[in-house]
Amino acid sequence: MNFLEKYQKEFAEYDKLDHDFIDDDKIWAQLNKWENPSRADVRRVLKKAEQCVRLEPEETAILIQNQDESTIQEMYELAHQLKEEVYGDRIVFFAPLYISDECANNCQYCGFRSSNKSMKRRTLTMDEIEKEVRIMIGEGQKRTVLVYGESPKTNVDFMCDTVRKVYSVKTEHGEIRRANINCAPLTVEELRKLKEVGIGTFQVFQETYHRETYRKMHPEGTIKGHYRWRLYSMDRAQQAKVDDNGIGVLFGLYDWRFEVMGLLYHTIHLEETFNGVGPHTISFPRITPATDTPYSDHPEYKVDDEDFKKLVAVLRLSVPYTGMICTAREPEAVRKQMLNFGVSQIDAGTRIGVGAYAASEKANAMPDQEQFSIGDDRSLDGVVQEVCDMGAIPSFCTACYRAGRTGEQFMKVAKSRFVHNYCIPNAIFTLKEYLLDYATPETKAKGEETLRNHVEQFKGEPVYDTIQKNLKRIENGERDLRL
Repeated sequence: MNFLEKYQKEFAEYDKLDHDFIDDDKIWAQLNKWENPSRADVRRVLKKAEQCVRLEPEETAILIQNQDESTIQEMYELAHQLKEEVYGDRIVFFAPLYISDECANNCQYCGFRSSNKSMKRRTLTMDEIEKEVRIMIGEGQKRTVLVYGESPKTNVDFMCDTVRKVYSVKTEHGEIRRANINCAPLTVEELRKLKEVGIGTFQVFQETYHRETYRKMHPEGTIKGHYRWRLYSMDRAQQAKVDDNGIGVLFGLYDWRFEVMGLLYHTIHLEETFNGVGPHTISFPRITPATDTPYSDHPEYKVDDEDFKKLVAVLRLSVPYTGMICTAREPEAVRKQMLNFGVSQIDAGTRIGVGAYAASEKANAMPDQEQFSIGDDRSLDGVVQEVCDMGAIPSFCTACYRAGRTGEQFMKVAKSRFVHNYCIPNAIFTLKEYLLDYATPETKAKGEETLRNHVEQFKGEPVYDTIQKNLKRIENGERDLRL
């Protein structure tokens, strides 16, 4: 049985569906209906959004179509407020680890596509994975997302082996405590195997929710060419009890307004199907140039910075309890701005390309192995320092995942003072670790000031003494303390 034939039975089941949760005509009807909403319409929606509840599609359409500068500014301000209420002023850090760029698909926008003869293909050995992980740990990383091309070589058993290898690497100062997965859609049984080895978030991005665009970008005869197999990836993940899921869109393939609506409808579908559990994270990368990939140089629906800022704010207002990821594809200035109104996770110290951590000190140093290009190639230390300068607190926390607070459990606690009582203290502990083990003197000085400011917020509260005791324990050499 070849690679494609493996999933033909599953494909056939989805082909039997007479409809799914993405209705192109309905989405455009909603957007067209609210082509020019009044200030009163916008403020009515913002009033509801203040309650930290998910918005309905027509309400989101109103925000998307809003062109009034004064109420757009109100949208930005409220997006910042909601992010602070739900996730606090902490920013969670991670870094990707590219395991393989061998791929059977032929997506027009991707440097990994099978027809790209400029790409030097490679899949890491277990020894090479260990070398990459040691470098990442040595820079201070605690979270990673493992990235795979879709290939017979990177089947689920191989993925499981790579996850075990990543978790097995221990150094004097630490280890990777959470390994997320970004890979091809899988069956329920395959996902159960990943669950058993302890993966964190399972990510599959739809790329585009627009069917015709999806068809053009993903040729038939490839696994990725089947729209619904990908669309229902997270349903299968939930069925396999992999309940921290990450969805996303590659902005630039189709009209950004439609794609935001698609992300919302996907969220609604998951919440209605799985007892209120929507996506744990939403990602919104923009197309950037890739090795020998003409489409990526001139995307048909390029999203400018102003529209990008707006779509991030709309997503935060529409799905307030969902983590939002802004990757190093974006330039430094854009990323800094996004942190102010919605984004809760970023990568830093990122190197793209298979074997890139061992081969280079900075991103984009491997032009013959790029899936896309990086806009922010600063070190982890440099971005940690910037977050401290902004008055926020960098976090390397992985406590929820390891304590079993995922899926439905996480959604419940996210709506309480959980962030203040648990997430901020845990961010304090992990930042203290970073400052002691990895930080440059300048970052250490700024980080210690950040710690003092955030610890002070707990003065007079029951958890204050615990925070002080744990900080002293960390100074004395203990690690991985958490609430």
